[in-house]
Amino acid sequence: MLQKVLLMGKSGAGKTSMRSIIFANYLARDTMRLGATIDVEHSHVRFLGNLVLNLWDCGGQEAFMENYFESQRDHIFRNVQVLIYVFDIESRELAKDIEYYGSCLQAMRQNSKTAKIFCLVHKMDLVPDEQREQVFRQSELQAVAAKHDLQVTCFKTSIWDETLYRAWSQMVHALIPNRDSLQTHLDKLCRVCQADEVVLFERATFLVICEAVLASHDDVHRHEKISNIIKQFKLSCSKSQAQFATMQVRNARYSAFIEGFTSTTYAMVIVSDPRIQPATTLINIEASRAHFESLIAQLKM
Repeated sequence: MLQKVLLMGKSGAGKTSMRSIIFANYLARDTMRLGATIDVEHSHVRFLGNLVLNLWDCGGQEAFMENYFESQRDHIFRNVQVLIYVFDIESRELAKDIEYYGSCLQAMRQNSKTAKIFCLVHKMDLVPDEQREQVFRQSELQAVAAKHDLQVTCFKTSIWDETLYRAWSQMVHALIPNRDSLQTHLDKLCRVCQADEVVLFERATFLVICEAVLASHDDVHRHEKISNIIKQFKLSCSKSQAQFATMQVRNARYSAFIEGFTSTTYAMVIVSDPRIQPATTLINIEASRAHFESLIAQLKM
């Protein structure tokens, strides 16, 4: 199934940079050479095999924005499953940003009322650590105030840390049909392995698509940090004509396994019980591969 995703925001907000990092294997530093988007750039991204994201990266120059709301309004905003609006925290024209955002929501309400709306408060790395939460909450209040009876979810993001992966993981996860069934089976695998947690990552993007957690952990962003680290490592491997296949980390506190799982996923299994032998965990991963391959293939995209 083709899912139409609009990526909107003023010029220079960072829309194309984040798209290139997530879907085109750019490093953050490589995005500096990207130019401004002219009008609308279309790209089809296959995710989990059957789900195809029809990404519309909309140029944010004033002339284009006005055109989207006037002559192209129905063409742009009809049959949209997801709108992602990106706010540049550095913007000196906040009032104009809010105006465009409100116009987007109004157009969505008229043309795609059931779409999911996400607002990214971007470039948060430019805000001092101690001020980030306050700045984000202020932006979130402004975003929600203009929601036009639509459900809006906000994230703070930066291309320089795991927040970008956290936001995109949750946004893409919202498009996966029958995800409750996938969650149920992953919970069962976690119990069978007697693991602290089991996480599924999409193979190409390394976005988190599902997680089963039986043991609490202080770092709520740990999975997205791993996404970021492994994606960077995969890119380093490819530059040296090698491919990332598997990783195991063992110490006195836990054993961690990151394995190619299905044709479209990697699995990470964390086990802290010293009585569980690594070979046992690997056997359980191997035994469940075919089942999850079939399960993911049966998702009604």
